Amino acid sequence: MSHKYPIIAITGSSGAGTSSVTRTFENIFRREKVTAAVIEGDSFHRYDRKEMRARQAEAEKAGDKNFSHFGPDNNLFAEIEQLFASYSKSGTGKHRKYLHDPVEAAPYKQEPGTFTPWEDLPAGTDMLFYEGLHGAVVTPEVNISKHPDLLIGVVPVINLEWIQKLYRDKNVRGYSAEAVTDTILRRMPDYVHYIVPQFSHTHVNFQRVPVVDTSNPFIARDIPSADESICVIRFANPKGIDFPYLLNMIDNSWMSRANTLVVPGGKMEIAMQLIFTPYIWRMMEQRHRALGAL
Repeated sequence: MSHKYPIIAITGSSGAGTSSVTRTFENIFRREKVTAAVIEGDSFHRYDRKEMRARQAEAEKAGDKNFSHFGPDNNLFAEIEQLFASYSKSGTGKHRKYLHDPVEAAPYKQEPGTFTPWEDLPAGTDMLFYEGLHGAVVTPEVNISKHPDLLIGVVPVINLEWIQKLYRDKNVRGYSAEAVTDTILRRMPDYVHYIVPQFSHTHVNFQRVPVVDTSNPFIARDIPSADESICVIRFANPKGIDFPYLLNMIDNSWMSRANTLVVPGGKMEIAMQLIFTPYIWRMMEQRHRALGAL
């Protein structure tokens, strides 16, 4: 953690909805005139798309049915920790981009599913913002969770997470339902061992809970809307959180526990704005004070 060079990390599995949280933070950064170095967790996969498919085929031939993007063998955990450590110390570090589709790949004249070369982070940023699978991973070899100043988990209930992944991968990426189901099953051991434990290290968790029937996510035709859900917001340390203010500002919200606020699903973004804008204010105030002491 660092007052001079703070880090915010959003962590959640594929299909959890971390991208929507990122958009909320982008709006806060723009409004508050904060310059953030934005890091996508996919850029720390170990293999590009073509090599990952080849290695997955090899693993299946060898009897490994659980070869996935979620585990340590296929991710650069040490490099994530090195980036966080370097940034928190000096505001520097190495990064690259993963080019998901032809639109992202075109400016770089590369194939989709490949990485850009490693390069230095841009100079003069106010903070680092990470969004991806492993922003709070702890293993015997690395402890990524100790570096961010603010760690946020995005954790829809598992059936909703699967519905969101199935919908995205079928309708946006063109995969069959069978292929997406196979991916979910293959990832399950790594999901249990490397994704779920992170949410014990986060400072705030957002869990969207549908209030419609999602008992069989594999036949769902659409994603439950925001108005068909509630959002459970859990604070690891509620000290300093102005719950009366939040309850007053967010209609139909309530406290389910002393550290847990529940809001209508359609109010999730405004809740994030109200909760995290003061965090950004404090981070920037501490940063300016620390830099002014040099």
